[in-house]
Amino acid sequence: MKVVVEILTGTMFYIQVENNATVSDLKRAIEAQEKHRYDRLILILKLVLSCIIMNEDDYPLTTYGVGDSSHIYLFFFPPPDDDGGALPHFLLNSTESIMDSQVSPITGASAQSE
Repeated sequence: MKVVVEILTGTMFYIQVENNATVSDLKRAIEAQEKHRYDRLILILKLVLSCIIMNEDDYPLTTYGVGDSSHIYLFFFPPPDDDGGALPHFLLNSTESIMDSQVSPITGASAQSE
């Protein structure tokens, strides 16, 4: 299957994975193609009325509802601190606010105020 991946900057690219691929397989494909570190990737599937954080690496993409031409948002965990410590862990609890906070390129107003 071929999925669309979008980074918060608006950069979009396509990734081809097998139909039985896991979240881990998709992260590895992104790492290979785009040179983003696997362990920093956060994948969020855009659905019609909501979003799903795909946080189980061993789950098949189809478990989350990913199919051909699905739209996936790519976020990043912060890099390790200067002393080589582990990546920080945090909880993403509201992806709807991410989707609702888009700014109109025409008016400059947020989507919430339109």
